[in-house]
Amino acid sequence: MNCVICKTGKTCPGYATVMLSRSGSTVIIKQVPADICDNCGEYYLSSDMTDRVLRMAETALREGAEVELLSWAA
Repeated sequence: MNCVICKTGKTCPGYATVMLSRSGSTVIIKQVPADICDNCGEYYLSSDMTDRVLRMAETALREGAEVELLSWAA
Protein backbone atom coordinates (compact mmCIF):
# COMPACT_ATOMS: atom_id res chain seq x y z
CA MET A 1 0.00 0.00 0.00
CA ASN A 2 1.21 3.55 -0.68
CA CYS A 3 1.39 5.87 2.32
CA VAL A 4 -1.42 8.42 2.29
CA ILE A 5 0.63 10.83 4.42
CA CYS A 6 3.94 11.18 2.54
CA LYS A 7 2.64 9.82 -0.80
CA THR A 8 6.04 8.25 -1.63
CA GLY A 9 6.54 5.47 0.90
CA LYS A 10 5.33 1.89 0.80
CA THR A 11 3.97 0.14 3.86
CA CYS A 12 5.49 -3.04 5.28
CA PRO A 13 4.43 -5.23 8.20
CA GLY A 14 5.95 -4.20 11.52
CA TYR A 15 5.11 -2.99 15.02
CA ALA A 16 3.96 0.40 16.25
CA THR A 17 3.55 2.17 19.56
CA VAL A 18 0.01 3.52 19.81
CA MET A 19 -0.80 6.42 22.16
CA LEU A 20 -4.40 7.34 22.95
CA SER A 21 -5.50 10.27 25.12
CA ARG A 22 -8.91 11.12 26.50
CA SER A 23 -10.11 13.36 29.32
CA GLY A 24 -6.64 13.84 30.78
CA SER A 25 -5.74 10.14 30.66
CA THR A 26 -3.17 8.55 28.34
CA VAL A 27 -2.86 4.90 27.33
CA ILE A 28 0.25 3.75 25.45
CA ILE A 29 0.34 0.30 23.86
CA LYS A 30 3.71 -0.97 22.60
CA GLN A 31 4.42 -3.54 19.89
CA VAL A 32 1.04 -3.37 18.11
CA PRO A 33 1.09 -5.21 14.74
CA ALA A 34 0.70 -2.61 11.99
CA ASP A 35 1.73 -1.66 8.48
CA ILE A 36 4.54 0.92 8.71
CA CYS A 37 5.57 3.39 5.98
CA ASP A 38 9.19 2.81 4.97
CA ASN A 39 9.63 6.53 4.26
CA CYS A 40 7.91 8.55 7.01
CA GLY A 41 7.11 5.93 9.67
CA GLU A 42 3.35 6.51 9.70
CA TYR A 43 1.53 3.40 10.87
CA TYR A 44 -1.74 1.88 9.76
CA LEU A 45 -3.80 -0.52 11.87
CA SER A 46 -6.24 -3.04 10.44
CA SER A 47 -9.83 -2.67 11.58
CA ASP A 48 -9.40 -5.73 13.82
CA MET A 49 -6.26 -4.27 15.45
CA THR A 50 -8.00 -0.92 15.88
CA ASP A 51 -10.93 -2.58 17.67
CA ARG A 52 -8.59 -4.53 19.95
CA VAL A 53 -6.48 -1.45 20.77
CA LEU A 54 -9.59 0.59 21.58
CA ARG A 55 -10.93 -2.18 23.84
CA MET A 56 -7.60 -2.36 25.70
CA ALA A 57 -7.59 1.41 26.18
CA GLU A 58 -11.23 1.48 27.28
CA THR A 59 -10.53 -1.21 29.90
CA ALA A 60 -7.59 0.76 31.29
CA LEU A 61 -9.67 3.95 31.46
CA ARG A 62 -12.58 2.15 33.16
CA GLU A 63 -10.13 0.90 35.78
CA GLY A 64 -9.16 4.50 36.52
CA ALA A 65 -5.80 4.72 34.75
CA GLU A 66 -4.37 8.20 34.40
CA VAL A 67 -1.30 6.97 32.55
CA GLU A 68 -1.11 3.33 31.43
CA LEU A 69 1.71 1.59 29.53
CA LEU A 70 0.74 -1.77 28.04
CA SER A 71 2.52 -4.28 25.83
CA TRP A 72 0.61 -5.98 23.06
CA ALA A 73 -0.22 -9.62 23.77
CA ALA A 74 -1.17 -11.23 20.47
